[in-house]
Amino acid sequence: MNLPLTPAHTDPVLAKQNVANYLPHREPMILIDRILAYCDDNLLSETVISPSSAYFDAATQQVPNYVGIEYMAQTIAALAGVEAKANNLPICIGFLLGSRKLEMHINGFELGASYFTRVTRLYQEDTGLAVFDCQILHQDQVVASANVNVFQPQDAQAYISQSIQ
Repeated sequence: MNLPLTPAHTDPVLAKQNVANYLPHREPMILIDRILAYCDDNLLSETVISPSSAYFDAATQQVPNYVGIEYMAQTIAALAGVEAKANNLPICIGFLLGSRKLEMHINGFELGASYFTRVTRLYQEDTGLAVFDCQILHQDQVVASANVNVFQPQDAQAYISQSIQ
């Protein structure tokens, strides 16, 4: 099922949950604030920009636009976390491999503004390789988009050990 997830489709129970319960990240590296909605292969998160936001630049009163790729990646991780919890599995780390068709339509994420990141799984292999269509919206306008490639190995520690040899 591929529903158009928008802030109007907020799941009040999920939105009250601590996003840290669904991510393998810990403060201060949790960049998304809330999970708003979930359905098969889709998740919507919210990020509100404040002076305490990671990467906030006081001089420009913004978070730089390139941080948007991490908003996308963490929303993908939140989707994996929601699915893991639903199946009584542990939250596992994944890796951002790269992106295609990256478009940034703004210079930065403005202080006080809410941004909604919508991810839709396009493809996933049994190996853990997956591709997601990602969009960041502000006031119902797409301000950033990309296809994001990620990998969630069966054994992350073994994968890391092989990568550093």
